[in-house]
Order: sequence, then C-alpha cells, then structure tokens
Amino acid sequence: MGSKGQQVDLMSLDVQQLLEVKKQLETEVQHLTSSFGQLKAAQAKFKSCIESVATIKLENKDKTTLIPLTSSLYVPGKLSDLDNVIVDVGTGYFVEKSTSDATKMYQEKVEFLTKNLEQLQETVLRQQENLQTTVEMIRLKARAEQQAAASRGAGQTASAAS
Repeated sequence: MGSKGQQVDLMSLDVQQLLEVKKQLETEVQHLTSSFGQLKAAQAKFKSCIESVATIKLENKDKTTLIPLTSSLYVPGKLSDLDNVIVDVGTGYFVEKSTSDATKMYQEKVEFLTKNLEQLQETVLRQQENLQTTVEMIRLKARAEQQAAASRGAGQTASAAS
C-alpha cells in the first residue's frame, strides 16, 4: 500500500531538522488515518449492499417499498424481479446482475478492502511509532542542548569569578 520512504538516522539530525521530520510524519499519519476512515466507510457500504440483496424475498414481490437513489433520497417502487438487481459498478455505471452474482461481487469488494485496511493499519502503526521515536529524539536532543548551554554558562561564570 505505502511506498518505502528513505531511512534517516535521527541521531545525525539537529533539533530543527527533527521538528521538520516530526511535522512530515504528523501529516502522513493524518493522511493515512483519513484514508483508513474512507476505506472503512466504503467497506461498510458494501456490507450494507450485501444485506440489502439478502432482503429480497418472494413475499416482498410487487409490494411498494422505498428505493434508495442516494444515501438520503428514496423513491417509492415495487420489486418485480426477485432474481436480478442493478448494481453500481463505479463512476456512474450500473449493470444488471443476478442476486448471487451481486452478492459475490460485493463480498469480493469487502475482502479486497479488508486486506487493504490491514496493510494500511500496519503502515499507520509504523508511522506512529516513527513519530513517537522522533518526538523522543527531539526531547533528548533538546535536553542535551540545554545541559550543554548550562555547562557553558556555569563554566563562563566560574572563569569570570577567577
């Protein structure tokens, strides 16, 4: 899913460079997390489609029901063909499929998204670990710089007193 970034030795970077790395990692984690949410929503939509196809039963034939045109717009309609449904195959294209083929198609999409979500989750966790390591390195380097400055200040005070 994600591309391999270049390896950076955090010890070789100064605090300012580490802050830039931290900012970049935060942006990447935010983007990956957003993508994860979008894939989860698509997965839920396809699972809902599987459930909708499963509700097609003989007792519902020719009964008036509300048919979803969008997520918030429904129109009255009748279920006249119990064996076939029209499915959205993407980019505004719809095709007629048997209910079993439609269910199979949606199950394949759910499985595909599940695999991608697992890979994406691993990438998010890895980037979060990288971010945490970078934050810790910033703390260590900042503390070391403060101690070095304090040592120089104490050394200058001692030599001035002589």
